[in-house]
Amino acid sequence: MNYLTCQLLNSEELEILKKNLDKDNLFWEDGKKTAGQQAAKVKNNLQLRRDSDLSLKYSALITKKILSNELIKSFALPKKVHGTIFSKTISGMKYGRHIDNAYMSSGRADISFTVFLNPKNNYDGGALSIEDFNSEEKFKLDAGEIIIYPSTYLHSVEEVFDGERLVFIGWIESYVKSIEDREYLFDLDAAARSLLAKYGRSDEVDLIFKSYSNFLRRLGC
Repeated sequence: MNYLTCQLLNSEELEILKKNLDKDNLFWEDGKKTAGQQAAKVKNNLQLRRDSDLSLKYSALITKKILSNELIKSFALPKKVHGTIFSKTISGMKYGRHIDNAYMSSGRADISFTVFLNPKNNYDGGALSIEDFNSEEKFKLDAGEIIIYPSTYLHSVEEVFDGERLVFIGWIESYVKSIEDREYLFDLDAAARSLLAKYGRSDEVDLIFKSYSNFLRRLGC
């Protein structure tokens, strides 16, 4: 299965988000409002209104963190991050098995992501389940961690039995559409960076970076 997890937000950033997202006067609305026709049938969660000042401010903060993270940039080759939503799932809620829309009003969905915003022991259930061709994996990450995976995978959020699951979700339009091509480029970039760190600059490392750059130029859109 093709995915990446890493720490995105630090404890100070998480504390700022918690203090602001816990305010009683926030307007949370039915998540079905932003779901496609099929996904809406299985979606049962709450979302912070996208056009609220708080949502706009902190969506921009997290998006900036995503776009400045070197590991994420290498893995996802992001052209833009779009469609971002603060989502809350409380006891009795879940999001059934679905596939994300290929095209949204905000852009093409090549890669999906979830940033976990509260500790995983704050709620029971609520794992993110992702299905590949012949496997299924479940993820319940620590606060501040992000998981990034192809939007072509079927996925779901299991029912929350107690507590509250708070996440930030969105999509990435990549410079490279193909999962396989992104994987090849990620491996090349990782190998070149590792050799550079271990042995310093060399003609061989330069050739790998040259091939990487030219493949990216050829495969990009």
